[in-house]
Amino acid sequence: MSSEETTMDFMSDRDVQKYLEDGYVVLDGLLTSQECDELRQRMAEIVDQMDVPEHCRITFSTYHDEQLKTQMQGNADYFITSGDKIRFFFEKGVFDDKGEFLVPKQRSLNKVGHALHAYEPLYKKVTHSPKVQGIARKLGLVNPVILQSMFIFKQPGIGGEVTPHQDATFLYTEPLGRVMGMWIALEDATVNNGCLWFIPGSHNSGISRRMVRTPPGTFPLTDFTGREQEYDAGKFVAAPVKKGGVVLIDGEVVHRSAENTSEDSRHVYTFHIMESQDTRWSPENWLQPTEELPFPALYSK
Repeated sequence: MSSEETTMDFMSDRDVQKYLEDGYVVLDGLLTSQECDELRQRMAEIVDQMDVPEHCRITFSTYHDEQLKTQMQGNADYFITSGDKIRFFFEKGVFDDKGEFLVPKQRSLNKVGHALHAYEPLYKKVTHSPKVQGIARKLGLVNPVILQSMFIFKQPGIGGEVTPHQDATFLYTEPLGRVMGMWIALEDATVNNGCLWFIPGSHNSGISRRMVRTPPGTFPLTDFTGREQEYDAGKFVAAPVKKGGVVLIDGEVVHRSAENTSEDSRHVYTFHIMESQDTRWSPENWLQPTEELPFPALYSK
Protein backbone atom coordinates (compact mmCIF):
# COMPACT_ATOMS: atom_id res chain seq x y z
CA MET A 1 0.00 0.00 0.00
CA SER A 2 1.40 3.44 -0.90
CA SER A 3 1.96 5.99 1.84
CA GLU A 4 -0.60 8.29 0.23
CA GLU A 5 -3.27 5.59 0.46
CA THR A 6 -2.31 4.93 4.06
CA THR A 7 -2.71 8.58 5.05
CA MET A 8 -6.10 8.79 3.32
CA ASP A 9 -7.10 5.53 5.03
CA PHE A 10 -6.25 6.89 8.48
CA MET A 11 -9.83 8.21 8.52
CA SER A 12 -12.43 5.63 7.49
CA ASP A 13 -15.73 6.28 5.70
CA ARG A 14 -17.46 5.44 8.98
CA ASP A 15 -15.37 8.10 10.77
CA VAL A 16 -16.43 10.65 8.14
CA GLN A 17 -20.08 9.65 8.65
CA LYS A 18 -19.80 10.04 12.43
CA TYR A 19 -18.12 13.45 12.05
CA LEU A 20 -20.86 14.70 9.72
CA GLU A 21 -23.66 13.33 11.94
CA ASP A 22 -22.32 14.20 15.40
CA GLY A 23 -20.10 17.19 14.67
CA TYR A 24 -17.04 15.46 16.12
CA VAL A 25 -15.13 12.19 15.93
CA VAL A 26 -12.25 10.65 17.91
CA LEU A 27 -9.47 9.02 15.86
CA ASP A 28 -6.78 6.99 17.61
CA GLY A 29 -3.10 7.02 16.72
CA LEU A 30 -2.51 10.29 14.87
CA LEU A 31 0.85 10.60 16.67
CA THR A 32 3.17 8.02 18.20
CA SER A 33 3.89 8.17 21.91
CA GLN A 34 7.40 9.41 21.08
CA GLU A 35 6.06 12.25 18.90
CA CYS A 36 3.80 13.32 21.77
CA ASP A 37 6.75 13.30 24.18
CA GLU A 38 8.86 15.36 21.76
CA LEU A 39 6.15 18.04 21.50
CA ARG A 40 5.82 18.16 25.29
CA GLN A 41 9.60 18.31 25.75
CA ARG A 42 9.88 21.19 23.28
CA MET A 43 7.10 23.05 25.10
CA ALA A 44 8.90 22.53 28.42
CA GLU A 45 11.97 24.21 26.83
CA ILE A 46 9.85 27.11 25.50
CA VAL A 47 8.32 27.65 28.97
CA ASP A 48 11.73 27.41 30.59
CA GLN A 49 13.02 30.22 28.41
CA MET A 50 9.93 32.44 28.48
CA ASP A 51 10.01 36.05 29.58
CA VAL A 52 6.89 36.70 31.62
CA PRO A 53 5.14 39.81 30.27
CA GLU A 54 5.03 42.59 32.86
CA HIS A 55 1.24 43.00 32.75
CA CYS A 56 0.84 39.33 33.71
CA ARG A 57 2.76 39.84 36.93
CA ILE A 58 0.39 42.52 38.22
CA THR A 59 -2.23 40.93 40.43
CA PHE A 60 -5.79 41.93 41.09
CA SER A 61 -5.57 42.50 44.82
CA THR A 62 -4.27 45.77 46.17
CA TYR A 63 -4.54 48.60 43.73
CA HIS A 64 -6.83 51.16 42.25
CA ASP A 65 -9.12 51.21 39.24
CA GLU A 66 -6.51 52.92 37.08
CA GLN A 67 -3.97 50.14 37.61
CA LEU A 68 -6.64 47.53 37.07
CA LYS A 69 -7.55 49.20 33.80
CA THR A 70 -3.86 49.28 32.79
CA GLN A 71 -3.54 45.57 33.42
CA MET A 72 -6.76 44.70 31.61
CA GLN A 73 -5.69 46.84 28.67
CA GLY A 74 -2.28 45.10 28.70
CA ASN A 75 -3.88 41.66 28.77
CA ALA A 76 -6.28 42.57 25.98
CA ASP A 77 -3.55 44.01 23.74
CA TYR A 78 -1.35 41.00 24.41
CA PHE A 79 -4.16 38.61 23.43
CA ILE A 80 -5.51 40.41 20.38
CA THR A 81 -2.03 40.76 18.83
CA SER A 82 -1.04 37.12 19.52
CA GLY A 83 -2.32 35.57 16.27
CA ASP A 84 1.08 35.68 14.58
CA LYS A 85 3.20 35.16 17.71
CA ILE A 86 3.99 32.65 20.44
CA ARG A 87 2.60 34.05 23.68
CA PHE A 88 1.86 32.90 27.21
CA PHE A 89 -1.50 32.83 29.01
CA PHE A 90 -1.54 32.02 32.71
CA GLU A 91 -3.96 30.33 35.07
CA LYS A 92 -5.55 32.56 37.71
CA GLY A 93 -3.78 32.92 41.02
CA VAL A 94 -0.30 31.75 40.00
CA PHE A 95 1.45 35.04 40.95
CA ASP A 96 1.73 36.59 44.40
CA ASP A 97 1.22 40.32 45.02
CA LYS A 98 4.87 40.98 44.12
CA GLY A 99 4.43 39.25 40.76
CA GLU A 100 6.46 36.20 41.74
CA PHE A 101 5.35 32.64 40.92
CA LEU A 102 3.35 30.85 43.61
CA VAL A 103 3.61 27.58 41.67
CA PRO A 104 6.42 26.06 39.59
CA LYS A 105 6.78 27.89 36.27
CA GLN A 106 5.89 24.75 34.30
CA ARG A 107 2.63 24.47 36.27
CA SER A 108 1.57 28.12 35.84
CA LEU A 109 0.26 28.24 32.28
CA ASN A 110 -3.20 27.78 30.88
CA LYS A 111 -2.04 27.86 27.26
CA VAL A 112 0.56 29.03 24.76
CA GLY A 113 -0.66 30.45 21.43
CA HIS A 114 -1.41 31.21 18.68
CA ALA A 115 1.27 30.60 16.03
CA LEU A 116 3.19 27.49 17.11
CA HIS A 117 2.26 26.00 13.73
CA ALA A 118 4.22 28.72 11.94
CA TYR A 119 7.33 29.25 14.05
CA GLU A 120 8.07 25.99 15.89
CA PRO A 121 9.45 23.31 13.53
CA LEU A 122 8.14 20.29 15.49
CA TYR A 123 4.65 21.76 15.69
CA LYS A 124 4.74 22.84 12.06
CA LYS A 125 5.68 19.30 11.02
CA VAL A 126 2.76 17.77 12.94
CA THR A 127 0.31 20.38 11.63
CA HIS A 128 1.24 19.71 8.00
CA SER A 129 1.80 15.97 8.45
CA PRO A 130 0.61 13.52 5.78
CA LYS A 131 -2.05 12.13 8.15
CA VAL A 132 -3.45 15.60 8.88
CA GLN A 133 -3.47 16.46 5.18
CA GLY A 134 -5.10 13.06 4.55
CA ILE A 135 -7.92 13.88 6.99
CA ALA A 136 -8.57 17.19 5.24
CA ARG A 137 -8.58 15.51 1.81
CA LYS A 138 -10.86 12.74 3.07
CA LEU A 139 -13.32 15.42 4.19
CA GLY A 140 -13.14 16.99 0.72
CA LEU A 141 -11.38 20.22 1.69
CA VAL A 142 -10.06 21.98 -1.40
CA ASN A 143 -7.90 24.80 -0.05
CA PRO A 144 -7.68 24.54 3.75
CA VAL A 145 -5.62 27.12 5.64
CA ILE A 146 -4.37 27.08 9.23
CA LEU A 147 -5.95 29.76 11.41
CA GLN A 148 -4.29 29.32 14.81
CA SER A 149 -2.67 26.81 17.12
CA MET A 150 -2.41 26.36 20.88
CA PHE A 151 -0.73 24.18 23.46
CA ILE A 152 -3.24 23.70 26.29
CA PHE A 153 -1.88 22.49 29.63
CA LYS A 154 -4.98 21.74 31.77
CA GLN A 155 -2.76 21.76 34.83
CA PRO A 156 -3.31 19.23 37.64
CA GLY A 157 -5.58 20.60 40.35
CA ILE A 158 -5.92 24.09 38.84
CA GLY A 159 -6.72 23.46 35.15
CA GLY A 160 -9.92 25.50 34.83
CA GLU A 161 -13.30 24.52 33.43
CA VAL A 162 -14.09 25.50 29.85
CA THR A 163 -17.79 26.32 29.69
CA PRO A 164 -20.05 25.14 26.83
CA HIS A 165 -19.21 26.98 23.61
CA GLN A 166 -18.93 26.73 19.83
CA ASP A 167 -15.60 27.54 18.17
CA ALA A 168 -17.39 29.53 15.43
CA THR A 169 -18.33 32.07 18.14
CA PHE A 170 -14.66 33.12 18.00
CA LEU A 171 -13.76 32.00 14.45
CA TYR A 172 -16.71 33.18 12.37
CA THR A 173 -17.04 32.59 8.64
CA GLU A 174 -19.62 33.21 5.96
CA PRO A 175 -20.98 30.72 5.22
CA LEU A 176 -20.68 28.83 8.51
CA GLY A 177 -19.44 25.24 8.45
CA ARG A 178 -15.94 26.05 7.15
CA VAL A 179 -13.90 25.71 10.35
CA MET A 180 -12.65 22.53 11.99
CA GLY A 181 -10.54 22.03 15.10
CA MET A 182 -7.98 19.24 15.44
CA TRP A 183 -7.41 18.50 19.11
CA ILE A 184 -4.46 16.18 19.70
CA ALA A 185 -4.03 14.47 23.09
CA LEU A 186 -0.35 14.49 24.06
CA GLU A 187 -1.31 12.58 27.21
CA ASP A 188 -4.39 10.45 27.88
CA ALA A 189 -7.42 12.75 28.19
CA THR A 190 -9.86 11.14 30.62
CA VAL A 191 -13.08 12.01 32.44
CA ASN A 192 -10.90 12.56 35.54
CA ASN A 193 -8.38 15.01 34.07
CA GLY A 194 -10.73 17.14 31.98
CA CYS A 195 -11.45 15.51 28.59
CA LEU A 196 -13.88 17.14 26.16
CA TRP A 197 -17.65 16.62 26.31
CA PHE A 198 -19.93 17.18 23.30
CA ILE A 199 -23.62 17.45 22.48
CA PRO A 200 -23.76 15.14 19.43
CA GLY A 201 -25.56 16.70 16.47
CA SER A 202 -25.50 20.22 17.94
CA HIS A 203 -23.60 21.57 14.91
CA ASN A 204 -26.68 22.01 12.73
CA SER A 205 -28.38 24.96 14.42
CA GLY A 206 -26.02 27.86 13.69
CA ILE A 207 -24.52 29.94 16.49
CA SER A 208 -26.13 32.24 19.04
CA ARG A 209 -23.14 34.30 20.15
CA ARG A 210 -20.14 35.97 18.50
CA MET A 211 -16.98 37.53 19.83
CA VAL A 212 -16.21 40.60 17.72
CA ARG A 213 -13.60 43.35 17.63
CA THR A 214 -14.91 46.66 18.89
CA PRO A 215 -14.34 49.89 16.89
CA PRO A 216 -10.73 51.16 16.99
CA GLY A 217 -9.94 53.29 20.02
CA THR A 218 -12.58 51.71 22.26
CA PHE A 219 -12.14 49.43 25.26
CA PRO A 220 -12.61 46.55 25.75
CA LEU A 221 -11.01 45.50 22.44
CA THR A 222 -13.52 42.68 21.93
CA ASP A 223 -17.11 42.20 22.93
CA PHE A 224 -19.81 39.55 22.60
CA THR A 225 -22.95 39.90 20.53
CA GLY A 226 -25.88 37.60 21.26
CA ARG A 227 -25.96 35.15 24.16
CA GLU A 228 -24.72 31.65 24.83
CA GLN A 229 -27.72 29.35 25.02
CA GLU A 230 -28.55 27.29 28.07
CA TYR A 231 -27.66 23.67 27.39
CA ASP A 232 -29.07 20.55 29.00
CA ALA A 233 -26.18 19.07 31.00
CA GLY A 234 -27.59 15.58 30.42
CA LYS A 235 -27.03 15.85 26.66
CA PHE A 236 -23.24 16.08 26.89
CA VAL A 237 -21.28 12.93 26.03
CA ALA A 238 -17.69 12.45 27.18
CA ALA A 239 -14.98 12.01 24.54
CA PRO A 240 -11.93 10.51 26.25
CA VAL A 241 -8.87 10.20 24.00
CA LYS A 242 -5.76 8.07 24.29
CA LYS A 243 -2.33 9.69 24.05
CA GLY A 244 -1.63 10.36 20.37
CA GLY A 245 -5.29 10.40 19.36
CA VAL A 246 -7.09 13.36 17.79
CA VAL A 247 -10.60 14.76 18.08
CA LEU A 248 -11.98 16.48 14.98
CA ILE A 249 -14.30 19.28 16.06
CA ASP A 250 -16.85 20.97 13.79
CA GLY A 251 -16.82 24.75 14.32
CA GLU A 252 -20.45 24.73 15.41
CA VAL A 253 -20.65 21.68 17.67
CA VAL A 254 -21.29 22.55 21.34
CA HIS A 255 -18.54 21.29 23.63
CA ARG A 256 -17.03 21.89 27.06
CA SER A 257 -14.45 20.47 29.45
CA ALA A 258 -14.55 20.16 33.23
CA GLU A 259 -11.85 21.47 35.53
CA ASN A 260 -8.95 19.15 36.16
CA THR A 261 -9.17 18.04 39.79
CA SER A 262 -6.82 15.10 39.24
CA GLU A 263 -3.08 14.88 39.86
CA ASP A 264 -2.36 14.43 36.13
CA SER A 265 -1.95 17.15 33.52
CA ARG A 266 -3.87 16.91 30.24
CA HIS A 267 -1.53 18.38 27.65
CA VAL A 268 -3.01 19.01 24.22
CA TYR A 269 -1.81 20.48 20.93
CA THR A 270 -4.76 21.89 19.03
CA PHE A 271 -5.16 23.90 15.84
CA HIS A 272 -7.98 25.13 13.62
CA ILE A 273 -8.21 24.90 9.86
CA MET A 274 -10.63 26.64 7.49
CA GLU A 275 -11.77 25.76 3.99
CA SER A 276 -10.81 29.02 2.31
CA GLN A 277 -12.43 28.21 -1.04
CA ASP A 278 -15.57 30.40 -1.41
CA THR A 279 -15.34 31.45 2.25
CA ARG A 280 -15.31 34.92 3.82
CA TRP A 281 -13.28 35.23 7.02
CA SER A 282 -15.03 37.83 9.16
CA PRO A 283 -13.01 41.06 9.57
CA GLU A 284 -14.71 41.35 12.98
CA ASN A 285 -12.99 38.22 14.34
CA TRP A 286 -10.34 38.83 17.00
CA LEU A 287 -7.90 36.75 14.95
CA GLN A 288 -6.74 38.32 11.69
CA PRO A 289 -4.06 37.31 9.19
CA THR A 290 -1.11 39.72 9.14
CA GLU A 291 1.56 40.66 6.65
CA GLU A 292 4.04 38.69 8.74
CA LEU A 293 1.73 35.66 8.86
CA PRO A 294 -1.03 35.23 6.31
CA PHE A 295 -3.03 32.07 7.08
CA PRO A 296 -0.72 29.33 5.70
CA ALA A 297 -2.04 26.68 3.29
CA LEU A 298 -2.33 23.23 4.90
CA TYR A 299 -1.42 21.41 1.69
CA SER A 300 2.22 22.43 1.68
CA LYS A 301 5.34 21.02 3.21
